[in-house]
Order: sequence, then structure tokens, then C-alpha cells
Amino acid sequence: MQLFEGTGVALVTPFKKDFSVDTEALKKLVNFVIDGGVEYLVVLGTTGEPATLTQEEKELVIETIVEANNKRLPLVLGVGSNNTSQVVAELKTREFSAFSAVLSVSPYYNKPTQEGIYQHFKAISEASPLPIILYNVPGRTASNMLPPTVIRLANDFKNIVGIKEAAGDIVQAMKLIQNRPKGFLVISGDDMVTLPMVLAGGNGVISVIGEGFPRDFSEMVRLGLQRKVDEAYQLHYKLADAIDMIFEQGNPAGIKEVHKALGLSENTVRLPLVTVNEDLANRIAKFVENNP
Repeated sequence: MQLFEGTGVALVTPFKKDFSVDTEALKKLVNFVIDGGVEYLVVLGTTGEPATLTQEEKELVIETIVEANNKRLPLVLGVGSNNTSQVVAELKTREFSAFSAVLSVSPYYNKPTQEGIYQHFKAISEASPLPIILYNVPGRTASNMLPPTVIRLANDFKNIVGIKEAAGDIVQAMKLIQNRPKGFLVISGDDMVTLPMVLAGGNGVISVIGEGFPRDFSEMVRLGLQRKVDEAYQLHYKLADAIDMIFEQGNPAGIKEVHKALGLSENTVRLPLVTVNEDLANRIAKFVENNP
């Protein structure tokens, strides 16, 4: 599972002004982040707006990224739902030959108990042909997958190999790191606390800011893993304002504004998301201009 140490990026789905999927921009983005030194790519994570993509568009996004990547980096596919049987069915029928793992979010909206979360991932584990990275993001799911549940899953199912932990709670992350079985990955899902988590013993990040500033952010994570603390924090503070800005009015509207400023793609998002306001767009553009 060393494939998933370092920086993974949760790729956006670029849209043209008419809201159609912009495959050329997506290819440019894949090359941009690979050239920037990231370690792996996450396809159809939350940042990719899968909630507003049709099934045909999802397949187009997958095909485009697989082709553009051309086996250069490991790929992780987002396969999650609040309908357990739907996830199980996809895991049993999808072609996974291009992928090294799946990322599966804790069930949202239903607000299951910890036992319900455990049973959900038990069913997914038993169906999955690939290693599974759990995804805990209480701000989106309305329930927190607690460390005892995660550790129970990690101990009971060998193909559950890690967690993207995005509760924004460094103490919770440290409990996971302290109590995990050997080899289980604790991956930050929150760009701002990535470096503290890595220095506490975490394994890296699945990032949003990393697809805007891949060179600096992935180098920060590598320096953290090497315990080069001062050099790592220098890069953290260089990017801290940008991290705040890209989440100020929601994800992925903020990072798409970065991509527009970089000339990679339009800033288009699909409803119910909207683009950032003019003030934030100007601040993001200025930051990009001053940090080539």
C-alpha cells in the first residue's frame, strides 16, 4: 500500500460553458498534476461532482483519465453511496483493471449508527475485488465514523487498507494513528491539517489544493514524511491562504477558479453549486499570479 503514501489528488470534472464535460481540459489537468509530482490520482471523488454527472458522463470521465494517465500513476476510483446494495452491485460488475483501489465514503443522509457503518463496509469489503480506502467526512455525511469503528473494520477485513480522514479533528486522527493495525494507512482529507497529520504519523493526503499547486503541496508532504519539519512548514504557510480561499465558498468552485486562473479550464460548476463571487475570484487570481 506504499502506492498511496504521499499526495493523491481528487480530480475535478472540468465543464465547458455549456455545462458539458470538457475532456480536453481534463487531459490537461491530468498532465499538470502528474508533471507537478503527485503520487496518485483519485477519480470521481466528491471534488469531481459525481452527484450531478449522468452514468454516461461518469464513464466518459473514467475513460478520459485512464487514457491521459497512460499507466503513469496509480488510480483510485470513488465508489460510494448511501445505498449499500448499490455499491455492492457496482463493485461486482464494474471493470477495475485500470485501478489500484476504491475510495468509499461513509453513508450520507441516512445517518447510520456506528454498527450500521460497520455493516455497510463489511458488505463492501466482501464484494470488492480491490483494496478499499474508507472515507470519513462528517461535514458532508452528517455522521462521524469513529476511531473504534475504523479500527474494528481495519482488523476484521484485510482488504480495508486505509482511511481518508476528513473530520478536521487532529485528535481523532491521532487516535487512528495510535491504534491502527500495522500497515493501515491514515490519509488526510483536509488540506489545512495535512502536515500536522503526517508529522503525527499519517501517510499523506488526498488533496484538493494539490491539483492547483501540485509541485509545492506534494513536496510539502514528502518533506513531512522525511521529518524535514521546518522546510515542510515553509511550504504549508506559503499555501495556507490559498487553502482557505478554495474552500471559502465551497468545493470545487474554489479550485475551479484556480484552474481558470492557471488557464487549465473554465470555472463552470453544475447546480446546485455556483461559481465563486467576483471578490474571491480576484483574490484567487492574484494569489495564482504571485505564486507561479
